[in-house]
Parts: sequence; C-alpha cells; structure tokens
Amino acid sequence: MIPAELSTGALVVFGLIAVALVLFVTEAIPTDVTAIGIIVSLAALEPMTGVGPRAAISGFANTATVTIVAMYMLSAAIQGTGVVQRLGVYLATITNGSEKRALLATICTTGPLAGFINNTPIVAIFVPMITDLAEKTGISPSKLLLPLSYAAILGGTLTLIGTSTNLLASEFAVELLGREPIGMFEFSALGVVILLVGLAYLATVGRWLTPARIPVDADLVEEFELEDHLATVRVRADSAPVGRTVDDLEARADADVRVLQLRRAGDGSDGETASADRVLEYDGEREATLEAGPEASPPGQRSGDSRTRLEADAASIPADGESFVAAATDERIREGDLLTVHGSLQAINRFVEAQRVHQLARESVTEETFEEAPSEDVLVKAVVPESSAFAGERLGETALREFFGTTVLAIRRGGDLLRTDLAAVRLAPGDLLLVQTSDDAIAHFTASNDLLVVDDAVNRLADADLEDVAPLSPKTPIAIGIMAGVIGAAALGLLSIVIAAFAGVFLMVVSGCLSIDDAYDAVSWNVVFLLAGVIPLGIALEATGGSAVIATGLVSAATYLPLVAVLLLFTVVTGLLANVITPVATVVLMIPIAVDAATSLGAAPFSFLLAVLFASATSFMTPVGYQTNLMVYGPGGYEFTDFLRVGGPLQLLLAVVTTVGITLIWGL
Repeated sequence: MIPAELSTGALVVFGLIAVALVLFVTEAIPTDVTAIGIIVSLAALEPMTGVGPRAAISGFANTATVTIVAMYMLSAAIQGTGVVQRLGVYLATITNGSEKRALLATICTTGPLAGFINNTPIVAIFVPMITDLAEKTGISPSKLLLPLSYAAILGGTLTLIGTSTNLLASEFAVELLGREPIGMFEFSALGVVILLVGLAYLATVGRWLTPARIPVDADLVEEFELEDHLATVRVRADSAPVGRTVDDLEARADADVRVLQLRRAGDGSDGETASADRVLEYDGEREATLEAGPEASPPGQRSGDSRTRLEADAASIPADGESFVAAATDERIREGDLLTVHGSLQAINRFVEAQRVHQLARESVTEETFEEAPSEDVLVKAVVPESSAFAGERLGETALREFFGTTVLAIRRGGDLLRTDLAAVRLAPGDLLLVQTSDDAIAHFTASNDLLVVDDAVNRLADADLEDVAPLSPKTPIAIGIMAGVIGAAALGLLSIVIAAFAGVFLMVVSGCLSIDDAYDAVSWNVVFLLAGVIPLGIALEATGGSAVIATGLVSAATYLPLVAVLLLFTVVTGLLANVITPVATVVLMIPIAVDAATSLGAAPFSFLLAVLFASATSFMTPVGYQTNLMVYGPGGYEFTDFLRVGGPLQLLLAVVTTVGITLIWGL
C-alpha cells in the first residue's frame, strides 16, 4: 500500500531513478548519455517532477561542476611540468629489487599526490612504471597495481579538491544546511587517518589478499593465449604472395588473417636460402628437400628431420638480415621470405592452403620473435582510458593499423579474452589490448592519452638520460607556485574554491604553463555531463518529497539502533551503492536522504553529510566503482572477485574508522 505522503511526483522520480540505476549498472549506453536523458526527462515531466527547464540544466552552472572543470585544467598544467613523471622515475630507482619496498613506495607516493592532483593522470603515469617495476623486482604486477589504484582513491579524502564528490558534497552543504562551503582542509584530519589506516591495510593484510594473476616474466603471447593464433609461414617460389605488397596480399586473401612481420635473409645468402628452402609435394604429402648435392639429407635421415632442420634455419634471421613491420611497409614479398601472421587456427590453415605458403609448424611465435627482429615493432599492452577517442568505436573504425602502424592482436575485457573477429568489437574504457606497434606510435598514444601503453618503461629509463625521459619544464616553479596559491587562497578563505581555481587556470594560461588547447583537452567532459545530469535528479528528489519518504523509512527501521549505528548504516549503504553506480550519482541520491534522516533523528546533519562524502569517495569493491580501478583491471589480469576479496574488508574497515572519526570530531 502506498503511503499518503508518497506523491505521484515522488513515484515518477523514483521510476526515473530506477531506470537510471539500471542504465548505470549495465552501461547499455554511456553514463554521460544516461545523464543527458535524465535532464530531458525531468524537464519534460515538469508538472510531476517539479523541475523545469532552467532547473534541469542548473547542473552545468553548479559550483561543483565548474570547479571540477577548472581542477582538470590545473592538474594538466602540473602534469605538464614533468614533476609527476620525475617522481615515477625516482620510484623506479629507489626500490632496489625489494617487493616490500616497491609496494610501500607505490602507495606512499600516489596517496598524498592524489589529495591535490586528479588521481586519474597519476595512475595513468604510474601504471607503466609499476608494471615494469614489478618485473624488475621479480613479482607479479598484479601485486602492485591494485594497491596503486586503492592508494590513489584514499588520497582523494585528504582535501576538498581530492575528488569530485567532495566538491559536490560541499555544494550540498551550502544548499541543504545553509552553511558556508566546506573548507579546503576542514575534514583533512579524518582524511589523514583514513589514508594511514588504508595504507597500513594495503601493506599488510591487503598484500596477502592481493592475488598474483599475471605470472612473473610472462610471455605476452602466452599471457593472451595466442599460441594457436600466431604462426610463421615461408614463401615458396610458386606462392601467391610473391611480388605483392602486404596490403595487396591481405586485400586478395579470403581468410581473416593479418600479416604482422616480414623477415628476410641478407642479400649474401638470399639466393641460396631461396633455393634450399623450397618444399615439394608428393601424393599430397609435403617433403622438405635440399637441391644442392652436398647439402642433401644424409642416408637414413627421415624427411621429417630434414624439415625440422630447415624450419629452424628458415626461422632464424642472419646478422645481415632484414625485418619489416607489415602494417608500415610497401616492400614486395619475395621467395624465401618469412611472414608472421595472426588469425584463428582455421583462418591460418585456409590462408596457407590458398596462398600456397609453407607453415613452419615447429616454429612458435613468441614475444621474443618481435623483440629480436631488426625492425622497430614491439609487442606491448595498452589500456583504453575513459577519455580515449577510441572508446565506443569499433576496432575496425579506429584506423589504428592504417594511420599508426598498430595492430591489435587480442583484447582482454574483464574475465573475457577476445582474439577473433576483433574488427567488429567496440572498444570500451578499461579494455586491455595486446598490440604490435612502434616507439613513434607509443609516443603519440602517450601524448594524446588515447591509449595508456604499459611498456618497458624501466628499461628505457635505465638506458636514457633522465632529462630525456622525464624532463622538467622551465615553467615548473611557476606552475607549482600557482597551484600552491590556489590551495592557499581557498584554504585561508580569501577566495571561494571555484574562483581560486579559475584564477589559477587564468594564470597558468597567461604564464605559458598551459596552452588553451591542452586546457580544454584535459577536461573529462563525460564526467562533467554526468555531474550536470544527476544534480537535478537530487533537486527533484527534494522537490517531490521523495528523499523525506526514504529518510522516514530508514529512521523507522533504525528505531532500536543507537545513533552511531545509524551513522554506520548510512556509511555502509552509501559505500555499497557507490560500487554499483558512480560515486557522483551516489552523493546526489544519498546526501538529501542523509540530511533528512539526521533532521528526523535530531542528529547533526553535517555529520551525516560527511559520512556520505567519505563513503562515496572510497569505493573499492568493484572495478567499475572508481575509474582508477578500471584502469588497472586489465593490466593486473584481475577477476571481478579480486576487488571483493581485497576491497571488501578495506571498505568495511574504513566504514568503521569513518563513523568513529566523525563521531569524535564533529559529534552526533
């Protein structure tokens, strides 16, 4: 039976919330598109929701939204100084092969940094460093990447600008409580305690619980289970590819096979190799023969033995040999060339038969096949960031191979491994790609942030000058001074955080620390639209009395609970919700409810608001709960349950710490 106080408008808003929650969880459409749909729906149903067109778009003018735009720009300016990259270099050099030191250096560096700089670029910079650091210390990268993400999340509780949910909660404090905005360091005392407790957990219990999903020194071909999807074939005199380019060959071939590499013996031995490597067929059986008399098989040696030796000889490239990246060469294929091909087992078999080439059955393709070749190509892993231009596009539409000479061999998405029909796959944030690419392409992807390349960063650091791999900009002192001024002005109350942040952006641009193009590119506009879309949902919840209805129900259920237990209940429920939907949506939905519940109980509304703030900012239990979790999901080879296993106890521990801390510092 519907209570009398539950109005039609509240029912409509609850219906919209239910639909939004389903879309947020399933991601049937992008979350920012869902947010736009919320804006349209609220305005279209104004008679029932109480939210007109002006209120529906008010999220774009909200102080929190505008401040977040400015903070993205400021973070980009600091990142451009090279300071964070330089810290990553020092992190790689001070660990000295120790697993415990590597873990402590990782979490103790990223945690404090994330209190002042957006944690997404921090994690983006550190993922390649940490991956190779794990390899150098002889441990699985899985043991370090999850703590990296968790430490970055914990750092967001240190200051008002640590995360977008903090800024949003500050705006609610003004609107619902009629008080001043939350100060820059107003809750930092509890934030420091939460950070220290969280880091201690990660260094002890978390270290034990974190699984080693990626084997140490794992070959990338084995890691992505591509043993049956890569092969080496030798071009014979009568093979169809002779005289054609790779592009021409792939255009004419019916089989779904990509040529990755073309290897060729040096000119001094080319003719001999071409003659000696021919394969003859008798009665449907292939037999490797040597046409030069002295090189013929000795009496009694089986044809299979000759074939084995020939395949081994053909697979090796002499010192004066050549190797070409197939996606970037117009070299014409010759007799005796070796082609490294990629496709399903059935597709490769069809390709071999149709093109009349000889597959070297005993020659397996490994990561070393690419590393030891004279050409510039390498196998690396790359993550699709949330801001990537490739996210949402089909792989075949990205032109990665055509424009960047980069071929995707496999995609790991959560627990799924995609190795066939990749052209039709829509790339999603968090996807881990195994790619054949070049140093130039890696540099482009790193600069554009379209792909986060998990490359051999430590080796490059060891072989290169520090000023080359992590240069400090001449503008570094100016940029750091401006950022310190922004924080100081907001902390001392000289300027509101939004004005201080935009003053910082203005000074960064006019001083040359940040170009206007880089400023706009730095903003995660999907997050901005998500914020702007869910904020009016909170307005509708208040306008229709929906938040009061939910608060009344929670208060009734908590009649026999002490007040501190009710606060703990809100902390736990908020944390669980933030792991399922976005933390931003959780803050918008839960703060009005928490404030109404506190008012009904005669408790301190600000304490309940803080409980929601901290709980929504610390979501560890799912890879989708926070974007940094998604960034390490693929490179760490994690399973969904790993986040529950490691993050569940941490979230419960911090819920207790948060509740006790709020009670002691702000009271109930």
